[in-house]
Amino acid sequence: MKKTALLSSFLVLSLLLTACNNDKKQASETKKTTPEKLIAKNEFLLTDLNGTKYNVKKVKNGFTVENTDKKIVIFDIYATWCPPCRTAASHLSSLQKKYKDDLLVIGLTIENPISNEKLKEFKKMYKVNYTLVNSDQNQPLINEIAKSLKIGERFPIPLMAIYKDGKLINHYVGAVEEEFIQSDIKKALVK
Repeated sequence: MKKTALLSSFLVLSLLLTACNNDKKQASETKKTTPEKLIAKNEFLLTDLNGTKYNVKKVKNGFTVENTDKKIVIFDIYATWCPPCRTAASHLSSLQKKYKDDLLVIGLTIENPISNEKLKEFKKMYKVNYTLVNSDQNQPLINEIAKSLKIGERFPIPLMAIYKDGKLINHYVGAVEEEFIQSDIKKALVK
């Protein structure tokens, strides 16, 4: 009985001390973080295959892309070698064509590094008519999107996250029918 009480006390004390240590570490890290680092952490500069730049900002409830007011933004996280991603590319191309004035699809490849030539081959082969970016900011943005969706670091692809005015509309993990994505687009346009 005394051993159990002693062991329990030791366990509680260990947990308390561990939490204090984490608090101290977190406080010291906060002191080191400058406003510039916070801005850099919440902004991502992406470059597409034509050299066009997109400034993506992490906001409270999601992500926004500068100069795309009122547009629905879909981040498509994919790989060129992934069969379901290839199918998703045709769905997203169709939706980009239907909603060209109201939709911006940005393809973020998980392949790092990948040549622009390989992405251009993918774009041509699967008739991709939306933005594909090849940037050193792809992976940090992908990580932030996954973190905000609470799906962990390792997740199946394709992963699509749909935002309007910086708010998450919906997300899909794995293969999804075009009609489901279109339904979310229509709902977002009404709001």
